[in-house]
Amino acid sequence: MSVQIWTFIIVGLSFAIYIGIAFWSRAGSTKDFYVAGRGVHPIVNGMATAADWMSAASFISMAGLISFMGYDGSVYLMGWTGGYVLLALLLAPYLRKFGKFTVPDFIGDRYYSNIARTVAIIAAIVVSFTYVAGQMRGVGVVFARFLEVPINTGVYIGMAIVFIYAVIGGMKGITYTQVAQYCVLIFAYMVPAIFISLTLTGNVIPQFGLLGTESASGTYLLQKLDMLQRDLGFHEYTTGTKPMIDVFAITFALMVGTAGLPHVIVRFFTVPKVSDARKSAGWALLFIAILYTTAPAIAAFARTNLINTVSEKNYTEMPQWFKSWEGTGLIKFEDKNSDGKIQYVANKDANELNIDADIMVLANPEIANLPPWVIALVAAGGLAAALSTAAGLLLVISTSISHDLIKKQLKPNITEKQELMWARIGAIFAVVVAGYFGINPPGFVAATVALAFGFAAASFFPAIILGIFDKRMNKEGAISGMVVGLILMFFYMSVYKLGWFVDAIPPAGEWWFDISPEGFGTVAMFVNLIISLVVSRLTSPPPIEVQQIVEDIRIPRGAGSAQSH
Repeated sequence: MSVQIWTFIIVGLSFAIYIGIAFWSRAGSTKDFYVAGRGVHPIVNGMATAADWMSAASFISMAGLISFMGYDGSVYLMGWTGGYVLLALLLAPYLRKFGKFTVPDFIGDRYYSNIARTVAIIAAIVVSFTYVAGQMRGVGVVFARFLEVPINTGVYIGMAIVFIYAVIGGMKGITYTQVAQYCVLIFAYMVPAIFISLTLTGNVIPQFGLLGTESASGTYLLQKLDMLQRDLGFHEYTTGTKPMIDVFAITFALMVGTAGLPHVIVRFFTVPKVSDARKSAGWALLFIAILYTTAPAIAAFARTNLINTVSEKNYTEMPQWFKSWEGTGLIKFEDKNSDGKIQYVANKDANELNIDADIMVLANPEIANLPPWVIALVAAGGLAAALSTAAGLLLVISTSISHDLIKKQLKPNITEKQELMWARIGAIFAVVVAGYFGINPPGFVAATVALAFGFAAASFFPAIILGIFDKRMNKEGAISGMVVGLILMFFYMSVYKLGWFVDAIPPAGEWWFDISPEGFGTVAMFVNLIISLVVSRLTSPPPIEVQQIVEDIRIPRGAGSAQSH
């Protein structure tokens, strides 16, 4: 059977499972819709958290970025992994003990202010929409290649699927769907990695294959890759070219951005007890580590196979996968010297091949000549990763609208049934806007997602961390810090990433402190932190009862229980 038929079968089956779970676990109350009834088992929550957190950027883009950037790409690996540890150790258990439905809910109550709540709602919506654009784009890319439809049509299909299980099931439906999606994505990630590792290095474990020798030459794989890169004029695979300050800034922005992501934080509100939040964080780390330790191996395998397949080869002899990806516009060949051969080199004037980093994971099984069912399986895995994160983000947006804005501020007297209706309306609105950004993204998948992390770092992280550990922090400090952080990040991204308000995007030489837009969240976060501390010390301290709450959520006494909503 062809790849396309296998794709229809495997993707169709996985979608049928997701929709079936959505109907089986549909939400009957706001508690079901917002926090899955607070009855999720830690292992189940760990698996759902892993799927929620590992997005299209983790599944599709991360190995692609490492593949092309080599050592420099490791910032994504270090930043996202470190951020998860930060979240699990510093924030999740305390936020669960505070016992609210959402992050804006925590900020609104901790800072005893609806203005703080509103700023947090805006930040949650900005972060979620920026992030979800990358996910929907990832869905479009997968559909475009494997079902051979336009990218925009792929985005529409993804919107329809997410619409069904997010609107019907809310957090309850999303939780159990994410468990299924984790199983699909991790199986889809590992099967080709094992196959390729076995073929290329003779080692069945990809992580060991990365450090092992290439079967054909007997040379260490990374040594061979360094040599291939040097021969084509690229920098060595195991060395970097980014300034150290930018490496630090991007890694740190991704870390604190991850720790402030509202759709991940809210997953820890779904377990029955505070101790379960800690357990589910540990389980999630284990499930995440399986994919994250495999990504560098996949990146190196893909880079080696790609160079060996295309470099100095006749264009007419290219395999079918090359032609298929050309059809999507994500691979472009221009025969500049008209010799019929592909010159894939670092020199931009002489280079004849342009490859989008986002396709490397998806194309990897085809490049390695794996069976069609494995190729289709990777497509299903990419879709599972993108849809699971998109659903979590859409829930944050709908909850911010229905619970934090309407129930808490505009219409406090509405019934639970009306609030549930508003939550579903919010989810519909979020799906439509997410689809728009998926069709008109402000950048490619991983870069777009990295900016979302910058916004989360610039806004939420200082407000949450100070809200837990600094009882002197008041509403004036938190609000001014979040507002300045968001504006600063928005300005830098607008000018240096999108080219707004200027004639052209400024070159890297004009970056502030040599820090790229992807790493600027670190600067904005520190500015937020300093402003919050200074303003809070110049204004009145928080009420005594708020200071007492801050004391209570940090001490071990009563750690087994959380405050009820």
